[in-house]
Amino acid sequence: MTESDQPAEPKRNLVRQGAVVASMTLLSRISGFVRDVVFANVFGAGYAADAFFVAFRIPNFFRRLFAEGAFNQAFVPVLARFRQEPKAVLRAFVSRIFGNLGLIVGAVVVLGVVFAEPLVWVFAPGFVDDGPRAVLAVELVRITFPYLGLITLVALSGAILNSHDRFAVPAVTPVLMNLCLIGAALWAALNSPGQSSVVAVALAWGVLVAGCVQLAVQIPALAPLGLLTPPRLSYRDPGVREVGRLLVPAVLAASVAQINTLVDTILASQLVAGSISWLYYADRLLELPVGLVAVALGTVLLPNLSRLAANENFADFRKALAWGVNSALLLAFPAAVALYLLATPLLASMLLHGEMQPLDIQLAALALQAFAPGLVGWVLVKVLAPGFFARKDTTTPFRIGVVAVLVNIVLNFALYRSMGHVGLALATSASGLVNAGLLAHGLSTRGYLVADKALWLMLGKILLACLGMAAVLLTLTPAQDFWLQAPLVPRVGWLLLLVTAGGAVYGSVLLLLGVRPSHLRLTL
Repeated sequence: MTESDQPAEPKRNLVRQGAVVASMTLLSRISGFVRDVVFANVFGAGYAADAFFVAFRIPNFFRRLFAEGAFNQAFVPVLARFRQEPKAVLRAFVSRIFGNLGLIVGAVVVLGVVFAEPLVWVFAPGFVDDGPRAVLAVELVRITFPYLGLITLVALSGAILNSHDRFAVPAVTPVLMNLCLIGAALWAALNSPGQSSVVAVALAWGVLVAGCVQLAVQIPALAPLGLLTPPRLSYRDPGVREVGRLLVPAVLAASVAQINTLVDTILASQLVAGSISWLYYADRLLELPVGLVAVALGTVLLPNLSRLAANENFADFRKALAWGVNSALLLAFPAAVALYLLATPLLASMLLHGEMQPLDIQLAALALQAFAPGLVGWVLVKVLAPGFFARKDTTTPFRIGVVAVLVNIVLNFALYRSMGHVGLALATSASGLVNAGLLAHGLSTRGYLVADKALWLMLGKILLACLGMAAVLLTLTPAQDFWLQAPLVPRVGWLLLLVTAGGAVYGSVLLLLGVRPSHLRLTL
């Protein structure tokens, strides 16, 4: 089939789809922000916080491999092809995927619970010589690890819904996790005030309850599509075998950020107590724009690019990819500048309460400033990688991912002894930029991403607008002592003023340079 004889199909408004995902993700990030404020209040950045963040990160690391990361990148392009088959064939494929994935992840869950102690040694070797943190972390891992099995099924159903242009339910489901954790933290803090280890245990149980709640909401959403089928095992099904073949290289390609975070956690566990928490709080602020921009764009692009690739409509494929890159640059650059310049104001206004101390804010702010340059890279990775995955090419992103991980590891070991947790954050930023640069080069050499005059002109306008925004923020931002000593209301008021002024200047400069919202509309 050629581009000229494509079958007629409904047009998709990618901007509208992205807006749905972004709006639902915004609710998730707001609830996540409230969750982190509660965390900072109930146990700050002490040993119990370090233990919980490690225990929470371990099942989340495997979740990204089995669910949202590698598996989805291998599954969605194959699902796009099966959607062209009769409904019975599609139902059989989905049933077998649920069965095989459920069996594999179930076995991993059992192993994770049994070998919780060795897992803590691997993910946080610095805990080995720290008895209380190690004992607590092992207990928390045993409670939280079954969450992996629940959330994997949630993510699989979400991928199916996204492929059918149903984006709202999967995007809003993470809110349930945040609400469960907020409830668990407040309950423990009220019933066991000052006992941070009790709070950590309650949060671990909150994670498990959240997985059950998310599954109860997400799986039934498949019923209107006629795809709520009982799981079945089959290793001979061609579709299952194809997903398995694509999955192996996709494990690393889609999980570079998680592997970098794992390496950071391993090394941070050997630094002074609190290092893991400082990185966590900085990373959570970094995740706000990544979630709103990168996740929204990547979620919309993968099923649409997979559909276009399955129909061999490569002209629209290139248009969709160019739209994704332009949108990513337009939103990621100002976010990176704002995070760097407003690191202390943001963290102090959001987290300087309860057990969180001014020194914790300063050290977390240094990490956030080191993370900020890499934001553009990580956003672009979420946009560029689907260009390969949609064409069932998981090998190229795998090779690029190896390079990015090696860059992170080499820089981590070069910097963490002299710069502490800030060196780990810098290494992560460099890894993201290298990853994005190599992905862009690979798509460009294959003719799927064209760095034409329009792209460079847009980039120049974005940089000029960022310079204007930076000048305003540098002029208006009070000194650091204000953010660490002033009452909460003045801090929040000044922060809102700075965000509003910076955003207004950025948007105004773009308008003066001729950039209009209509330039980013796309219907395919």
